[in-house]
Amino acid sequence: MLNDFDAIATIAVKDIDAAKHFYAEVLGLQTEPSKEGEVLTFKSGKSKLLVYKSQFAGTNQATAATWTVDNVDSTVASLRAKGVAFEHYEFPGGKLEGDVHVFGPHRAAWLKDPDGNILSIVNRGE
Repeated sequence: MLNDFDAIATIAVKDIDAAKHFYAEVLGLQTEPSKEGEVLTFKSGKSKLLVYKSQFAGTNQATAATWTVDNVDSTVASLRAKGVAFEHYEFPGGKLEGDVHVFGPHRAAWLKDPDGNILSIVNRGE
């Protein structure tokens, strides 16, 4: 039923202006026009990310959105240069190389937006 339609990642935030700066200026996502003051839409590749103001922002303790990239290490370095701090977790069978978690051929990094929403970056599957 839904397999013919695109899905949009939806993230709750407390401060829409801080979110706009983070997602547009820090992560480099393209802002799409919005008719609502407390709702932002960003273009990310062929996908969209909907960011909206909510009192429940930052309460999700799991990953809210994931980007697949060609090179996790260079993406992490670019974001770190913009002041992004990365999360470090302990995973069975994984090891940490700087801010990048390594699971065999798979590389991943986690970060948080200004409201504490967990975002991840992973290497493109081959």
